[in-house]
Amino acid sequence: MPEQLEFFPIQSPCRGICQTDEQGYCRGCLRSRDERFNWQRMSDSEKQNVLRLCRQRALRKMRAGNQPAGEEPQQPSLF
Repeated sequence: MPEQLEFFPIQSPCRGICQTDEQGYCRGCLRSRDERFNWQRMSDSEKQNVLRLCRQRALRKMRAGNQPAGEEPQQPSLF
């Protein structure tokens, strides 16, 4: 399959929640620790693959009933 040209940089899916769940994925963006720490060094195709994996994780989590549809985790107060 030919690679699609990207005209804009792929933005990080970080949502500022930065808490991990029982499987080690971020509760906000569903990336693994390695995916979060290495994001800036990844190529665009690697970033797209990580985003695809995050979408799959979100669907799996929703189907398992761990997070009702439409309900998103919130950043806890620091104060």
